[in-house]
Amino acid sequence: MSRSSAGRRSQTRTKRKRGRYVQSEPAKGDTSDLAFDATLRAAAPYQKERARSSEQSGPAEEQVALALRTDDLQRKIRVRRAANLVLFVVDASWSMAVAERMEATKGAIFSLLTDAYQRRDRVGLVVFQKNDAKVMLSPTHSIDLARQALTDIPVGGKTPLAAGLTLALKVVNQEKRVHPDVMPMVILLTDGAGNVSLTDLPPQQEAFQVAVLIKEQGIRSVVVNMEHAAFDQGLAQQLADRMGAPCYTHAELKAEILYRTVRNALDET
Repeated sequence: MSRSSAGRRSQTRTKRKRGRYVQSEPAKGDTSDLAFDATLRAAAPYQKERARSSEQSGPAEEQVALALRTDDLQRKIRVRRAANLVLFVVDASWSMAVAERMEATKGAIFSLLTDAYQRRDRVGLVVFQKNDAKVMLSPTHSIDLARQALTDIPVGGKTPLAAGLTLALKVVNQEKRVHPDVMPMVILLTDGAGNVSLTDLPPQQEAFQVAVLIKEQGIRSVVVNMEHAAFDQGLAQQLADRMGAPCYTHAELKAEILYRTVRNALDET
């Protein structure tokens, strides 16, 4: 995948003329960033044959020290560091663990924002509860904006899981249009059980369909299973499977644990 702009954490190919030159490929008509060393190596084996051909063509033919042809031209492949978007998608429906879940999420967001200051990464938060999902923190690298946005987050009610995933997909696509270089990652904290639909489909089926869309769009994701082990029905794992994401279970969710989980996921990509 090629990116048009730069970041500092994840390495990605770029078509810009800036970045580290790592290898070459046939130019195929694109001579904007030629790799001269690779072009010379591609042409070198044919110089004697081309010299003889030039001599046989007669004195009118211009003699050159190096005979290049279009097929010899090689262009540079460069890599740069691409910025990440870390989008937390949090189930804020009523449960005994909702307060702990929110505190851990807020702590992880602030830690990532502190880290992102040097890395150009952006962090956002989508919360879903009752009958809808809301963007509580638009993607940003500002700790001050995050602190203001995260002061008061509503909790309780039903679980509109599909709405949360749909809004997350919308936020990611909007961010990619504004920042074409960004590499998004969705961090979903939920037990995987939805009970509110956006359409006529059953809530769980609808959520699974949106999860598949996230996978098909190549969006990196991580699921953190918030269900207690004694009551776990495997719904978070099923959701993760459809998203193409790893599924982690933390018996005691802490901000530092969540932060390390996200950092490890970013470092692995």
